[in-house]
Amino acid sequence: MSELPRPVERELEGHGAFDALEDGYELTTTVFETRIDATDAEGKRDGRFRVTVSLPPLDAAVDGETVAPVVEDGWFETLERRLEDTFTVAHTSTHEVPTVERNGDTVRVTLEYVAWDAREGVEDAKALIEYVEGTYAQGLIPGYEYRGPAATLLENAQSHGQEAAEGDGESGGMPM
Repeated sequence: MSELPRPVERELEGHGAFDALEDGYELTTTVFETRIDATDAEGKRDGRFRVTVSLPPLDAAVDGETVAPVVEDGWFETLERRLEDTFTVAHTSTHEVPTVERNGDTVRVTLEYVAWDAREGVEDAKALIEYVEGTYAQGLIPGYEYRGPAATLLENAQSHGQEAAEGDGESGGMPM
């Protein structure tokens, strides 16, 4: 895609969770490689967005062993089905069906939509990427040791769970 529409660029620059790339923006609050770009939409619309999230397939995320092809294929098919609902977290109602492609050590999720408001379009980009990240995390299969972004996701979840458990203990319980 080419130069961003000015309203979209302003929203991305001012958001705080996005950093400029040479040819778009990336979300800095995820463990995955992301890219957000946009072009002008028809009429006075604020942007036609394209969000790309690159994920490691299961076998590339597992540390120290090879995942059987049947397990890898089942994992990928489940991820595809779960990502069909991605746009349920977005403001936009004008979007393409999510594309999920596997090529070697990368699974690429592409989300395309039209935002009638630049701010909502940028918020949608963040929400959509977070949905993809959460869906990926939910699909990690117990019993494997993970590395890279998958390991980071699991560590973050355990850390947040521990903080929540510690916070519950400090409340003193419910009064009787």
